[in-house]
Amino acid sequence: MIRFFTHGFRSIAAGSVWYWLWVSFLVTFSLLGLNAYAQQLAHGLGTTGMGDEVSWGLYIANFAFLVGMAAAAVMMVIPAYIFKDKEMHKVVIFSELFAVAAMIMCLLFIIVDIGRPDRLWHLIPGPGYFNFPGSLLTWDVLVLNGYLLLNLWVCFYVLYKGFREEEPRPALYIPIVFIAIVWAPSIHTITAFLFQGLGGRPFWNSGLIAPRFLVSAFAAGPAFMVLVFKFLKTTGAINFEEKVIDRIRIIITVSLLINIFLAGSELFAEFYSESAHTIHISHLFGLHGTSLLAPWIWGALMLNVAAALILLSPFRRNPYLLIPACIMIVAGIWTEKGLGFVVPGFIPTPLGDFVQYIPSTNELLICAGIWAFGLLIYSFFLKGAIPIVNRVDRSSY
Repeated sequence: MIRFFTHGFRSIAAGSVWYWLWVSFLVTFSLLGLNAYAQQLAHGLGTTGMGDEVSWGLYIANFAFLVGMAAAAVMMVIPAYIFKDKEMHKVVIFSELFAVAAMIMCLLFIIVDIGRPDRLWHLIPGPGYFNFPGSLLTWDVLVLNGYLLLNLWVCFYVLYKGFREEEPRPALYIPIVFIAIVWAPSIHTITAFLFQGLGGRPFWNSGLIAPRFLVSAFAAGPAFMVLVFKFLKTTGAINFEEKVIDRIRIIITVSLLINIFLAGSELFAEFYSESAHTIHISHLFGLHGTSLLAPWIWGALMLNVAAALILLSPFRRNPYLLIPACIMIVAGIWTEKGLGFVVPGFIPTPLGDFVQYIPSTNELLICAGIWAFGLLIYSFFLKGAIPIVNRVDRSSY
């Protein structure tokens, strides 16, 4: 066990100039975010752009997006473990490692969104009051931490056995993999239920939120992994057949088209009915007064539609088009599920006030710091895992 962790630390500590520039960049932003969070702890949530009217901002927006990114790891696990795809087995561990990093970022965004994180002990059964099963928040705590532990165990066990050049015992990890496959949709579904269950926020009172959360995640998550796999293959870090990318591309295309269809269905229901609740989405699209969110949501829609057209075109296998399409999907869905979903639920307020939400510099630094820390963790995971995966891959021939 000591040799396994020593090997990991040595792998992390060895790298090219570009690797250390990347690490330095992420460490710098992580420390800037930590300093910004210290300011928030000292002066309260008044350092953010949130207030009494818009009480959920970029923190919850990033949380909602990253929960989906973590859940989307299952789209790589299913072909590898259920359909016995040997090529997908070479890269599936990198998706599971990203799920771990994404879950850590999710928990950090929840912590920074809580004004008094020292009161988190109230959620601990025994010392606190864990209102289960009555509270959806307690369900969210269970599924998020449970999914993190499931992926941690699978990643650790498979890599540890690979380091020792031993065949993993299926009984010790395959059942956990299948539990994680079933568990993954639940973390995003319960997150959707948290929004849907707020009766005073009509913008979120739609039965399509949970399905849209899932299909958008199954588009953005694999799109991000395509970028990672392409980078690792281009740099010579890992080797796999191009059919892996083709299969992931099909998953992305189908999920993205379903997401666009469901979005269109919601827009039709909102605008055709012309109910009093249409005011939220009208403001979001800039059809009712000045809206700072309108350019963002229109941009997100254009990015998603443009990416769908590329993925449906005869040139979809061209890396010079596939990579920009994946970037557009990640950016578009982040905007759609963040600024285009979380914030509009508060505008207008129940009293009819239109309060514009503008994130503060401190808030942006905290968000950037958490993202940098999560990517730093994922970079270290990859640096330690790649030599083990390559050694196992060579020994299998």
